[in-house]
Amino acid sequence: MSVLTQDLIYEILSVVEEIPEGYVASYGQIARLIGRDKNARLVGKVLSMSEYYGKYPCHRVVNYAGRLAPHFYEQKNLLMEEGVSFIGDRVEMKKHCWDA
Repeated sequence: MSVLTQDLIYEILSVVEEIPEGYVASYGQIARLIGRDKNARLVGKVLSMSEYYGKYPCHRVVNYAGRLAPHFYEQKNLLMEEGVSFIGDRVEMKKHCWDA
C-alpha cells in the first residue's frame, strides 16, 4: 500500500497538468507514468482532493473505458467544451486518449 505524501500528490498532479486540451488520460495511465502501475485508485483519490492543491485539469482523467468520475457532474460539459466526443456516456477513447 502506498503512503500518500505531498511529493506523490504533486507528482500525480504534474502529470495531470500535462494532458493537452481535447484529450483524456486514464487513472491507470497516470499511475504507470509515475511508475506506480498498481495505483490507479490512489490517482483517483488524489484527484478527488485536487482543489486543495490548486487548479488542475482533472476533468481530463477518466477510467480506462472512458467512463466519467462519479459525482463530478461538470466533467462531461468541460470535456465537450474542449471538443472531446462521446459514445453514449463514455469518452470516445480511440479518438481522444492522450498518447503520453
